[in-house]
Amino acid sequence: MEDKYNQLHIERYSKQLANLLCDRHFATYDTLNGPQLLGFTPIKQVNLFVIKELLLKWHQEMANLRSPYFDYEHEDVKEALLNFMNVLSRKILMKRNALEPLLQKAIYDTFLVVLAPVTTFEEKFLRIQEEITLPKLQENLKYIAIDKPLFAGFVDTLSSSSRDREYILSRFQLYVKANQGKRTPLSELVQQFSSLLPISEQEVTGQPAPVVAATPIPKPTPPAPTREREIVSPIHTAQREASAPIAPAARPAYRPQEDEDTEEEAPKNARPTLNDNFRKAPAASLADSHSNQKIESLKNSISINQRFSFINELFNGDNMTYYHTIKALDEYNDPEAAKRHVTQDLASKYDWSKKQEHVNKLLRLIDRKFA
Repeated sequence: MEDKYNQLHIERYSKQLANLLCDRHFATYDTLNGPQLLGFTPIKQVNLFVIKELLLKWHQEMANLRSPYFDYEHEDVKEALLNFMNVLSRKILMKRNALEPLLQKAIYDTFLVVLAPVTTFEEKFLRIQEEITLPKLQENLKYIAIDKPLFAGFVDTLSSSSRDREYILSRFQLYVKANQGKRTPLSELVQQFSSLLPISEQEVTGQPAPVVAATPIPKPTPPAPTREREIVSPIHTAQREASAPIAPAARPAYRPQEDEDTEEEAPKNARPTLNDNFRKAPAASLADSHSNQKIESLKNSISINQRFSFINELFNGDNMTYYHTIKALDEYNDPEAAKRHVTQDLASKYDWSKKQEHVNKLLRLIDRKFA
């Protein structure tokens, strides 16, 4: 069972919290090492997801280093590479620009563990595996802290022959539905995050906060007069005129459209009528104004989902190439030069002939930066 959640607000919150945590750390340190990463936040799941994402990016980069001139399948080469990676894994050292996007995604993914466990299982257990095996599924459990018994209990039900992704995912959906009691309440996770940066359950789920009706305070009963008498106050002329019913204004005769420009100018202090308000042009929608709003930089204005889309569709999953490209585009002072770099240099280098939709989104972001 997947809970409803406000994806946009969680993305925005993840970005704000990642920025806040990095501000605190990098105000004192220039880099972040492995031991610091293990305890970077008090929420263990966030730290584990940062490490998992870091290792995933690292393995992708190592795969890109394979040269066609050497035998990478030779046992000596495999052993040397394994020793090299083991040594390197103990020498983690990151600057802010490398850590912050990983941290932002880890915060977002931590919310999904509680809100959408099926989505989490698909991404963290199935999607990253070239070949699904039971040992690999069990290996991924070490990066799960929240609801680990739920995920571990399901993996234990699988046999070594269970290798079909769709079959495993459909079985996990049924397993989650039958084991709702093993899931962590959203309120518990929200409380942990609120200690770092305030957030409410209503903001996460997109549901309005419950309105608590105020209990009316009873008015005291006025004391009865000692002797009742009829009191008649004199009504002055001004009061009579003010209380007199106002006759309805005569409806103006219909005038053709071409006469509208010759309307008499309304008095300066006259309040607009209801028809006047409806006659005004409708304001631009929130989506329209947001899509045309000026941005300060491409790097800080691309959402998590948009960033993953660019990385996968335009840069073939190469995370570092994406960040270097966006950084280079941010350094342009001329919008036309930046767009030529996209449509000519980058488009030919990465063969974007069939990626026009994503290229147009990148060009629109450049336009907004120089608006």
